[in-house]
Amino acid sequence: MHIIVSSYLVESCSVLKTISLIKVTMKRLGYLFEKVCDFESLYRAFLNARKRKSDDNSDVINFELNLGSNLINLKRQLESKTYKPLPYRIFKKYEPKKRLIRAPHFRDRIVHHSVCSNALIPLFEKHFIFHTFASRKDKGQHIALDLLKKHMQIVWKENKDGYILKCDIRKYFDNIRHDILKQKVRRLIKDKDLLWLVDVIINSIPGVKGISIGNLTSQWLANYYLSEMDHIIKEKLQIRNYIRYMDDFTLIHKNKSYLNYCRQYLKKYLATIGLEFNEKTQLFPLKNGVDFLGYHTYITETGKAIRILRRSSKKRIKRKLRHFEQKYHEGDMDYKKLQLCVNSWIGHAKHGNTYNLRQKIFKKYKFIKKI
Repeated sequence: MHIIVSSYLVESCSVLKTISLIKVTMKRLGYLFEKVCDFESLYRAFLNARKRKSDDNSDVINFELNLGSNLINLKRQLESKTYKPLPYRIFKKYEPKKRLIRAPHFRDRIVHHSVCSNALIPLFEKHFIFHTFASRKDKGQHIALDLLKKHMQIVWKENKDGYILKCDIRKYFDNIRHDILKQKVRRLIKDKDLLWLVDVIINSIPGVKGISIGNLTSQWLANYYLSEMDHIIKEKLQIRNYIRYMDDFTLIHKNKSYLNYCRQYLKKYLATIGLEFNEKTQLFPLKNGVDFLGYHTYITETGKAIRILRRSSKKRIKRKLRHFEQKYHEGDMDYKKLQLCVNSWIGHAKHGNTYNLRQKIFKKYKFIKKI
C-alpha cells in the first residue's frame, strides 16, 4: 500500500500540464447575439423573469405598463451596444449564513434570462459532466443527495470501508476572477457581440473578481467556472463516485491516502484560477458520514445509508416557525403565504429520515390569528 501511495505523491506531472492534456473538444458557436436580442426572445425572457415575483413589485409593474416600448428600447440598446446595467440593490441575507446580495433591476433580469436561455445554457450543458447538479434542469440538490447515498453504499459494499473527501471553496462567488472567467467563456463562444454582452454583465461588479449571486447569469457562469475541474476529477484522477453542487463537492474512494493526494492536487489547480479550499474541507470515514446540502448522510454497519437533517437546519426552521407564528398571529402574514413557506420546508425535509422530527416540531406551533 505504501508503494502505491508513494507513486501518487511523486508524480511529476504538474497541474497546469494536466489541464492542457484534458482539453474537451467543442465546436464554438457564433451568431448567438442576434437570438439573444430578438424581440420574441426578450418577450419570453420577460415572462420568465416575472415568475415568482409578487404582484406588487414596483419594478415589474412599471416595466409592464409600457411593455412593448420597453422591450423595443432594450432591443435597440443591446444591438447598438449602448446597454448598461442599472445599479444593483444591495442587501444582506443571513440564511443559512451571512451573504451580501446584489439584486439586479428587473430590466436587467430580462437580459440575463435571454442570455442564459439562448446562449449560455445550450453551450454549457454540452460541456458539463453528468455529476454536477446546480441550476440544471432535472437535477437539483435532492437528486444529488440521492446519488450521494448510492455512491456511499457502492464503496461500502465493495470494501466494507471507505472515505469521503468533502470540499468547499472559500467565498466562491466573491473570488471568481473576471479575467479567467472571460478566458473560459471564450473557449466556447466566438460571437464577438455576445462576448461584449457577457463582459458587460461580468464587469457590472467593480474590481477584478467577484460575480453577483443574485444574477441568473452568475449561477451558470459560476457552475461553468469549475467545469474543467470536474473533467480533471473524472478523467485524470479517475474518481468514479463524485458529485458537485456549485462549489460544494464530494469525492468517495476506498483509499484514504489517495483522497489526500487528490485534495493536494485540487488545491494546486484551484490556486491557478484564484480559489482555495475553506476550513469545511475535510476527509471522513464513510461510517462517520458527511454534511452535504443541509443533511448529514452516513452509512450503518449493515450498509444502509441514513440521511438526517443537520442540527443547524433544525434550529433554522424552528426559528422561522416562531417568526411565522408571530406574524400570522398579528395578521402580518396571510394563510396562503404561510402555507407556501411551511410546505416548502416540509418538501425539503421529507427527503430525509425526518418523520418523527416533523411530528415533534409541528405539535409545538399553533398558527392562530389574533381576534
